[in-house]
Amino acid sequence: MLSQSEMLARLGARRENYSLERDLYCDEGVLAHDLDQIFYKEWLFAIPSCEIPKTGNFATLQVGAYPVVITRGTDGMIRAFHNVCRHRGQRLCAKETGSTPKLVCPYHQWTYDLDGKLMYARDMQDGFDLAAHGLKKVHCVDLGGMVFICLAEVPPPIADLAKAVTSYLAPSGLKKAKVAHSSTIIEKGNWKLVIENNRECYHCGGSHPSLCRTYSDNPRMTAMEGPDAASPDILAHWARCEAAGLPSRFINHPRMQWRLARLPLLNNAESYTLSGKAAVKGKRMGEMPFNDAGSLLFFHYPNTWNHFLADHAIVFRVLPISATETQVTTKWLVPEDAVEGVDYDLADLTTVWMNTNDEDRQVVEENQKGILSPAYEPGPYSTIQEEGVIQFVDWYCETMTTRLAPKPALAAE
Repeated sequence: MLSQSEMLARLGARRENYSLERDLYCDEGVLAHDLDQIFYKEWLFAIPSCEIPKTGNFATLQVGAYPVVITRGTDGMIRAFHNVCRHRGQRLCAKETGSTPKLVCPYHQWTYDLDGKLMYARDMQDGFDLAAHGLKKVHCVDLGGMVFICLAEVPPPIADLAKAVTSYLAPSGLKKAKVAHSSTIIEKGNWKLVIENNRECYHCGGSHPSLCRTYSDNPRMTAMEGPDAASPDILAHWARCEAAGLPSRFINHPRMQWRLARLPLLNNAESYTLSGKAAVKGKRMGEMPFNDAGSLLFFHYPNTWNHFLADHAIVFRVLPISATETQVTTKWLVPEDAVEGVDYDLADLTTVWMNTNDEDRQVVEENQKGILSPAYEPGPYSTIQEEGVIQFVDWYCETMTTRLAPKPALAAE
C-alpha cells in the first residue's frame, strides 16, 4: 500500500492532462488517504430531504468506516448522527430507511430522542449522566431539498454553495416531492473512475443509446468558459428560462468543485424518456413553468451529480466501498401528489437512467480491469471532449497534494 510520501510523489510526477497512474486507481493505501482527506473532510450529498418527510423518519448510509443516521425531529429539523450507540457501540439503525418515535439500541435498549439526547439507559449506576452520553453529531444541512453531511470536526465553508444551490433548485420544489424509485448498484471500479466517466460524454454515442435520444453528446453543450460562453440555441434557452424565473446560466466554484447549469434537451424533448415526452403527465415539479425547461445539471465533488427536469428529478450519490468497488445510488423524485399508474408509469420514468447506469457500470468495470494490467500507462485526455475530466482530476490532485503535504514545523521559542 502506498504511504503518504509515496502518494505525494506519484501526484507530483503526474503529467498534465493525462489520466492518473495505476496505483492511484487501485491501491488500498490510496483509498485510505482518499477517505481521510476527502470523504471525511468534504461536504457529501446524503439523501433528498423528501425521503424523510415526517417526524421519526430516518435514513442511513455508510461513509468509509463511519455509519451515519439522518433523522427528522419533532420540530421538523433534519439532523445527522454517528449511527453508534454511546453504550457499547452497537449500530442503532440497520435498515436503509424507516420510521421510529425514538432511536432505540437493539442491544441493551438505550433510548435516544430524535435530536440525539439520551433519554433512557436501563439499570445504570447512581450518578450516571444521561446528558453526557447523547449521540455524536454529524454536520448536516438541507440545501433546497438536498441533504449534505460532513464528518469533519470543522467543515469547510458552504455559504457560496448553499446560496447557488438553493436559488437554482427553488423552482423544482424538491421539499414537496417524493421518492418514486431508488436503485443502488455496485460498480467494480475505483470511485474516481466513476466520477471521471460521468464528467464526459465522449463515450455517450457508443455506450448510451437510450440517453442519447434526449441528451446531446456535443461537448460544446457543457462548455465552461463563462456564463455567456454558449451556442446561440443555449443562450436563447437561458433567456427563455430566466424570463420565466428559472436560474439557468453556468455558475461554478472557483476550483470547479461544483457547477450548476440548465441545458435544453435534444429536439425540444421534455424529459429523459424513450419517447422524449414527460414521464409525469399533467404535473410539474414545484413551480416549473413549462415542460421543455431542459435539465438543470448539478455536480459536486466528490460524490454527486444530478438532473432536475420539469416533471421529475434524478439524484445520484457515490460512495467508495474498496479501492476497486463503488456504490452508486440513484433516486427518482416526482411531485408528492403524483400517483404511480395514474400520473406516471414507473418503467417509463426510470428506463433511460436504469439503462444508462448499467451501461456506465460496464464501462467503469472494463476501465478498471484494463488499469489493473501491468501494461497500463496513463493516457492523454481530449481537451475537446474531456475538459470536465481534466478539471475533476486537477481538483483531486490539488486537494490531495495540499492535504498530504507535510506541515511546516513550528519554530522553537
